[in-house]
Amino acid sequence: MGDPQMKFGVWLYGLGTVLTGIVDIAWGAFDASHQPIKSLGNDLPGQHFLGFGAGIWLVAVGLAFLWRRSARIGAAASAIAYLIFAALWLPRYYAGIHALGWRIDVLFGISFGLAQQLMLVAPAVIVYASTAQDSVLHKRATIAASWMLGLPPVVFGLAHLAGLRVFASIVPHWMSFGYFWAALAGIAFFLAGSAICSGIIDVLAARLLALMLLLFEGFVEIPPVFIRPHNQATWGAAVYNLSAIGACWIFAESLAIRASRGRIGPAENVTMSRSDSMVA
Repeated sequence: MGDPQMKFGVWLYGLGTVLTGIVDIAWGAFDASHQPIKSLGNDLPGQHFLGFGAGIWLVAVGLAFLWRRSARIGAAASAIAYLIFAALWLPRYYAGIHALGWRIDVLFGISFGLAQQLMLVAPAVIVYASTAQDSVLHKRATIAASWMLGLPPVVFGLAHLAGLRVFASIVPHWMSFGYFWAALAGIAFFLAGSAICSGIIDVLAARLLALMLLLFEGFVEIPPVFIRPHNQATWGAAVYNLSAIGACWIFAESLAIRASRGRIGPAENVTMSRSDSMVA
């Protein structure tokens, strides 16, 4: 995990987690588009303090993730945080179906939010397992991470294709043919997720997914920050995307490192295993 390319993903993921916490602290509230605390009730007491506390938690675990001696704790704590955010989407299924009925757009909309948070659990699982020096645990973690990182893009792709009008509306105005770009993004998401889940050219798929998210960051997520600087959801989307890019990169490089170790001798493997605890 001391590989320079792996460190790049670790820093992006850790920085994104820290910035997510700072956004929560700055507004003293959860980001409704990613952390739907109101699914537990609009009048839930202490939401302000919970949001502030969640922000402090995310800043702490993001920093811990970046320091090699506390990377294991940071990985476990960040996985817990993102799993909680993912779980907050589950009550929305009942509420959405109860209010609007069995509509495909409702199901995809809720699944989209759930998948976004589940995707961020994958790199935490990989880093946690990599610090354990347990090959069995590492193998199982890789399989689990493949599904946690691969299924969300499949959901994103289907959601894009099912809601072309919505996603075409967020394509930058200077780019013509909004429906084409929305459909292309949906197909790309679906193919990348399918490749990651199946293990077929999964390293390339994860790297291309990271590249696509990086393009989204520059063309779609960052510009609104300058237009609506006082909107928490705008900042939340930008920093989430940063964490997602890091997640894809960590996954891709972890697979690439495992593949390269399979092509070297046992003596070299022993030497390289000493650097496994180096995360950042």
